[in-house]
Order: sequence, then C-alpha cells, then structure tokens
Amino acid sequence: MKTSFELVADPRDGVQGKGASRRLRRTGKVPAILYGGHGEPRQIVLDHQNLLTLLVNERFFSTILQLKIKDEMQPAIVKDVQRHPAKNQILHMDLQRVLENEQIRMMIPLHFKGGAAAPGVKTQGGVVSHLLNLVQVMCLPKDLPEFLELDLSTMEINDLKRLSDIPLPAGVQLVDLAHGRDEPVVSIHHPRAEEVEAAPAEAAAAVAGAAPAAGAAAPGAAGAPAAAGAEAKAADGKPAAAGAAGAPKAAAAAPKKEGGKK
Repeated sequence: MKTSFELVADPRDGVQGKGASRRLRRTGKVPAILYGGHGEPRQIVLDHQNLLTLLVNERFFSTILQLKIKDEMQPAIVKDVQRHPAKNQILHMDLQRVLENEQIRMMIPLHFKGGAAAPGVKTQGGVVSHLLNLVQVMCLPKDLPEFLELDLSTMEINDLKRLSDIPLPAGVQLVDLAHGRDEPVVSIHHPRAEEVEAAPAEAAAAVAGAAPAAGAAAPGAAGAPAAAGAEAKAADGKPAAAGAAGAPKAAAAAPKKEGGKK
C-alpha cells in the first residue's frame, strides 16, 4: 500500500472532554480521533505546527497517510478537519483506518488541462467555467489516484463535459455515477453581459473624465450678459448699470424729504 506522508501522533488515553481539548490546544496540540477498520475509536494527539505545514499540500487530503502512534504504524486517510473560524488554527481532525482489502471513499481533486488551446476559447471567444473541482471516488487503497485529469483541448463553444467524460484508472469508480448522477463538470460558454459591456463602460469613464474640460467654458458663457451690458453702455453713452444701482439710493432719500416738510 503506497503512502505519501507520515503523521506522528501520541495516544490520548483517559484525557477527554472540552476542557481537556482546550488545554491541549493551548500547548500547541490538536485533539484527533482515529476510527473505522473494524476497530474501536481511538483518541490521539497531533502536533499543531507540523499539521499546519502538511495541510498546505493538496495531496495530504487525497492520499493515504502513515500514522505513527508510538511504535505502531497505521495507514489512514483524512476524513474531516475542523478549523477556527477566525484564526489559522486547527481545532480537531478525524482520521479513518485503511485496510488493504477494503474499498475506501475519498474526495479527489480534478485537474484541467488544454483549456487555453480549446477552439471554444482560442478562436470562438468563449470562457471556461469549472463547475466541479472535487469528485468522490471509491476504490481499493492500492488503486487510489492522487487526482483525476480532464482534457479540454477539443471543446467548442457551448460544449459541456460531465462526470462520465472523466478518464478513470483501473479499479476506480465515481460515487455519483454509481448512483446514477452524471453531474456537469466543466463548460465553455459565451462571456456574460458584464464582460461584454466592459469596453463601453471604459469608454463612458473616458468621456466622464473629459467633462470638466468642457465645463471650463461655462464661465465664459455666463459672462456673455456682461458683454451685452457693455455694448448697451456704448450705445446710449450712459452707464445703465450705475443708474440701476443708483435707484435704491433715491428711494432711500425720499423719507428724509418728507420728514423735512413736517
């Protein structure tokens, strides 16, 4: 049985409960459980820092691990990882024992190739849309692939590939297909409306940027009445603006005149 990673663990016998788990986390440990394989569930402890370095590798989730508990070696697979919602912290991990003669189910990543060379993208202006990135497979441990690959190089615009189009190694089944669900995996389609309208939007932004320059002429237009007033002054020889401004002064002087008669 091929294994890719070795994971060192310590037994956690007699130390259980939420309080004990919190104390373990404060010391840089991760509580975990090992189950399956016709054996009793077993509480174990993992090193948090070592676990963080392993979890960044995609293959860690899709291969068989060699779990070392003291002097005991146990093949296992990752079934669940609980993470802190706000911190880069692993709270708990579930591991399942692997037996050489029993089938296992695992989520395997999908790898896509040839998308840029596909006629639907290269010559027809389409875009690739990945509808699935993981698929669940069922097989014996010796047949477990690290990933499944799908070639897109012959896809035309509006083409769609489903689970049944994925090439499978010998001894490997797709769980969804076994239950009659042939889900879509990837498609090539025309760009969406917002992608098509991106260029007109840029043109509109350019026009908006030029608007202040056009608005700079507005003060000149507003100044046209002043020029007209100057022409009127030249026509009758009198400063019409000054006379208009003087009218309020004459009106203001009238009360004083009436006051003199009294």
